[in-house]
Amino acid sequence: MGYSHSVGGTTWRFDDLREVMAKASPARSGDLLAGVAAGSDAERVAAQMCLAEVPLKRFLGEVLIPYESDEVTRLIIDSHDATAFAPVSHLTVGDFRNWLLGEEADGATLAALAPGLTPEMVAAVSKLMRVQDLILVAQKPRVVTRFRNTIGLPGRMSTRLQPNHPTDDGAGIAASILDGLLYGNGDAVIGINPATDSTAGICELLKMLDAIIQRYEIPTQACILTHVTTSIEAINRGAPLDLVFQSIAGTEAANASFGINLATLQEGYEAGLSVKRGTLGDNLMYFETGQGSALSANAHHGVDQQTCEARAYAVARRYKPLLVNTVVGFIGPEYLYNGKQIIRAGLEDHFCGKLLGVPMGCDICYTNHAEADQDDMDMLLTLLGAAGINFIMGIPGSDDVMLNYQTTSFHDALYVRQVLGLRAAPEFEEWLAKMQILRQDGNRLQLGSELPEPFRQALEQLT
Repeated sequence: MGYSHSVGGTTWRFDDLREVMAKASPARSGDLLAGVAAGSDAERVAAQMCLAEVPLKRFLGEVLIPYESDEVTRLIIDSHDATAFAPVSHLTVGDFRNWLLGEEADGATLAALAPGLTPEMVAAVSKLMRVQDLILVAQKPRVVTRFRNTIGLPGRMSTRLQPNHPTDDGAGIAASILDGLLYGNGDAVIGINPATDSTAGICELLKMLDAIIQRYEIPTQACILTHVTTSIEAINRGAPLDLVFQSIAGTEAANASFGINLATLQEGYEAGLSVKRGTLGDNLMYFETGQGSALSANAHHGVDQQTCEARAYAVARRYKPLLVNTVVGFIGPEYLYNGKQIIRAGLEDHFCGKLLGVPMGCDICYTNHAEADQDDMDMLLTLLGAAGINFIMGIPGSDDVMLNYQTTSFHDALYVRQVLGLRAAPEFEEWLAKMQILRQDGNRLQLGSELPEPFRQALEQLT
């Protein structure tokens, strides 16, 4: 079945829905690299106008990646909730955009709709939206998750405290954790990207994080961002593991490049549940994604990178995660060339995840060879704060010394919370006040003479 639309006297024809979707995407380097992008602005507009006329129900009958050969497609189709979809089943993509921007589509309505939406539907409508549309719609629904605290409530924005170290040195990691806590960071998770994937080393890091959380009675959770199979082995060895982590993608072949499939993720999820370490809830999976991962693995099947990314959220949704993090600029300029493309991608990812009922965060970041700088990150940080992001990253000096990329600092979280009136997770906020890290008005205490006594002792041990 072909698609066509005329623009300026020229009729543009597209072979299938996959091509319409790809050529309707705002320009980005990854789609050019894959050879699926529109050849001109006129062709892009024609594809967008064509896409606006496609009925939403078409995505249930014309899948972009074959059902028979891709388990992610099977997951999407087999788990689709027709009853939840019914209120919008008569709409086209363009009509759906207009409905989302209207007052009828409030937070409760969108939360009820989420099981009825497929990633392809939300990716399609995002391609027709301006930046302000992506923000306006995404801030309506709240996706609330719980493990040892409550993440995603209205007026709240959490942070992952990321104390990475190039040699996994315990003192260096502890110094970064102390620094981050004193800036009010760490309510989403204290999460380390390990320098090595040794199971014994992972277990030692888990014990260290657990000791800190238990000693200071911090209402948060820890995570070592290792392969899901290593987390399973750590649990089998009795390590105090809170969250099970895994990088995921939107196609079976891309997930295979990560050494996983849906069965592996299910095994990790069940292992995490078995240790019962959550106190307020059992959302215990932490997933990271990023536009371009399927293309970098040559596993995109001709589907544009933003739609592949949205499909990863269907994988995440199955396992009721605590956190899903799009590491938006990390893969590099081959996929998102500059600040403009990174900003757009971050807002798209957050929008699509929220509509699918996924607790979205964003690592607002770029690599040193991208055409981007910290001003671009300030803009995306502010826009995502307005859009209702669940969490962001907090890293010493915004420069990760182990992964060698640029992201957001501990102070950046203070900035956006102050400017937009956002606060930490309620349980964590109470702890910050108890430890005298925050004044009653929510402003950070000055360091020095007012450094809380337990942390003064910890600092003396480190130095």
